[in-house]
Amino acid sequence: MKKLTVFAVTLFLIAGVAYAKDYEVTKKAADYNVLITIDRNPPVAGENNVGISIADSSGKTVTDAKVVLNYSMPAMPGMPAANYKTDTDLKGSVYKAKVNYSMAGSWNNEVKITRQGKTVSARFTIDAK
Repeated sequence: MKKLTVFAVTLFLIAGVAYAKDYEVTKKAADYNVLITIDRNPPVAGENNVGISIADSSGKTVTDAKVVLNYSMPAMPGMPAANYKTDTDLKGSVYKAKVNYSMAGSWNNEVKITRQGKTVSARFTIDAK
C-alpha cells in the first residue's frame, strides 16, 4: 500500500510540473525568430504576462528594438470588435508585457518589431479559456 501511495503522489507531482509549463509559440518575422511565452497554460480570459524573445538570423539576441503587441477579437453578432495595443518593456533580454483578454475565445495577436527603421510582424492566435 505504501508503494502505491508513493507512486500516486509522484504521478501527481509530475503531472503538475508538466501542466505548469508556460504556453509557448515560435514564429518568424522576416529574418527574426520570435519566441512568445505566456505565464498561463492555457492562456485565460483576464490578465496574462507575456514574454517576447527575439533573435536575428545569426541567433544573436535582439535588445535594441521597439516591440508592440496588438491583440484583437473580430466583431460577432451583438458585440463590436475588440482591439487593444500594449507596449513592452525590455527586462534583461526579454520584452515583457501584460495582456488582458477580456473574454474567453480566439484572439488574434501581432508582435510588431521596429528596428533600424524597419517594422516586421509575427502573427499568432491564442485561445483564451
